Amino acid sequence: RKIMVIDGKVAFNGGVNFADEYINKVKKFGHWKDTAVRLKGDAVTSFTLMFLQMWNIDEKTPEYDQYLKAAQSAEYEKNAQTISGYVMPYADCPLDGEKVGESVYMDILYRANSYVHIMTPYLILDGELLAALKYAAQRGVDVKLILPGIPDKISAYALAKTHYFELVKAGVQIYEYTPGFVHAKVFVSDDEKAVVGTINLDYRSLYHHFECATYMYKTDCVADIEEDYRITLEKCRQVTFETIRREKLWLKLLGQFIKLIAPMM
Repeated sequence: RKIMVIDGKVAFNGGVNFADEYINKVKKFGHWKDTAVRLKGDAVTSFTLMFLQMWNIDEKTPEYDQYLKAAQSAEYEKNAQTISGYVMPYADCPLDGEKVGESVYMDILYRANSYVHIMTPYLILDGELLAALKYAAQRGVDVKLILPGIPDKISAYALAKTHYFELVKAGVQIYEYTPGFVHAKVFVSDDEKAVVGTINLDYRSLYHHFECATYMYKTDCVADIEEDYRITLEKCRQVTFETIRREKLWLKLLGQFIKLIAPMM
């Protein structure tokens, strides 16, 4: 989880950690592409609660009320009637048996009418998510994936490529970010819904980690998220059957070998 809450009035959520490469002060893997959202109003309370729940695993906070009853910002109260759409922060926990992160992504894929545009640093899919991506593309939905052009983990990079042929064959368009590494976790669909958060398309993120994200429905900023996606897409190279064929043999073999332990990644 990546959560910052300030005075109970403002929250930030996205892929950004506290490290110099996230602001491109240090470039370990080329240009680092990431995303985050800033929230005000009632949604901030949800992130405050997520933080306190995690804090309470080890440290004890006896009184939540002093944090949860923080006053809404005057700016939010002033503009509350003009804000469009709905915002729903949500958390995923590996201890409750509920696959919230995966369920949200699959719901977007199955309900999409026009497009689903995705950015993710890792692509390590189970059968259900693979089927959802393929089915969306096969019924005419414009499904695009932006993945890293320069990997931070060669094993995850090789494993992601094992899915390329099957996805491209089904009509999914895959792109690799040529300037560097994509760490953004974004779903945007049909100009009306978007998710920005910490949840990758891999086993560890979907099933083994504590994660969180922000779901936005018919909010004005969905258009901004799609515009950022379009700008990022212009800096990418498209994966084709030919580029898949020309991949290095050792990378293909590594991917197939690591696929044996994919649920651990």
